[in-house]
Amino acid sequence: MKPWEASAGKRFTLPGRRHQDPCAAPWMRSSAAVVLLVSTLPALGAETAAPNLPAAMAVTVTRVKSACFADTLVVTGNVVPRNENLVRPDREGLQIKEIVVEAGTTVAAGAVLARLNAPNEPQTVIPITAPVGGVILAAPTVVGAMVSARGDPLFRIAAEGDFDLSAEVPAKDAARVAVGQNATVKVAGMDESPGRVRLVSTIVDPTTQLGQMRISLQRNPLLRVGAFARATISFGQSCGASIPLSALLFGPDGAVVQSIHNDRIETRRVTAGLTGQNNIEIREGLAEGDTIVVRAGAFLREGDRVRPVLAGE
Repeated sequence: MKPWEASAGKRFTLPGRRHQDPCAAPWMRSSAAVVLLVSTLPALGAETAAPNLPAAMAVTVTRVKSACFADTLVVTGNVVPRNENLVRPDREGLQIKEIVVEAGTTVAAGAVLARLNAPNEPQTVIPITAPVGGVILAAPTVVGAMVSARGDPLFRIAAEGDFDLSAEVPAKDAARVAVGQNATVKVAGMDESPGRVRLVSTIVDPTTQLGQMRISLQRNPLLRVGAFARATISFGQSCGASIPLSALLFGPDGAVVQSIHNDRIETRRVTAGLTGQNNIEIREGLAEGDTIVVRAGAFLREGDRVRPVLAGE
C-alpha cells in the first residue's frame, strides 16, 4: 500500500488539521443559528416595542353653576315732544317787528311770543301768543322777516314741557310690552331716570319688522329734542344653569357645548336662554356640576382624549 492510501474502513487525516465530520456539520450549524437567534430576541423586542401614546391635550374647564338672569328688553331711540303745538300768524303779508322769547324758554299759556305788523300799516301791531304753556322748541331769529300763515311755523312748543322716548321694538318682543310697564331710561349726557311705557303701536313695518313705542320721561330742563336715549324694560328673572359665553358653540343643528366625561370630549346639544354680562343661561342639556370646556373650539372633536385643567388652577 502506498503511504498516501488509507486502508479500507479507515479515515486518513492530514497532520495538523482537525477532522470535521461531514454528516455532523448540518445540525451543528442549525444549532448555532438557533442560539444566535435566541440571544438576539431581547434586543429585537426592545427595538420593535410600541412607542408611548402621545400626551393628552390640556384644556381649561369649569363647572356648570346655577345663577339667575334678568329678563329685560333694551330699546333705543330719540327724545321727542309728547304733544307739539305749531304757532303761525292768522293772515298773510305780515312782518316780524319784535321777538319776545327764544328757543328753550318755558312759557305760560297766553304769553306773548312775538309782535308783527303790516309793512303798509307800521302803527298796527299784532301780538302772537302761546296757545298752551310749555317749552319753546323753535323760534324765529330775524327781525323784519316776512311770515306766512301757510309757511313754516313761527314757534314750536312742547305742550306742558312733556317729552317721550320714541323707540323701535322688534315684532317678536312687541307682544310682551304693555302700556304702563316701568322702564329705566338713560338719555345721552344725563343720569338714569325712571320712565313708563305710554304707547305701543299695533303696526309693524313689513320690511324692518319693527314697531313704534313711546316711553314717557320725567320732566327735566336738560332734556333736548333729538337726543339719543336707551330704555331698559324688565319682565322679571329666570334662574338655571349658567356657563361662560365662550363655552357655547353654534353649529348646523343649533347650540352645543363640549363637556368632559372620563377625560373624553362629549358634544352636547343645549337650549340657550337669557344672557348676562359674560354668562348665558342653559335651559336644557346641562346640569349644575357638569364639567365643560371654557373656550370651546373646532380643534376639539367628539371622543378626543384631554387633560382637564380647572380654571383658576
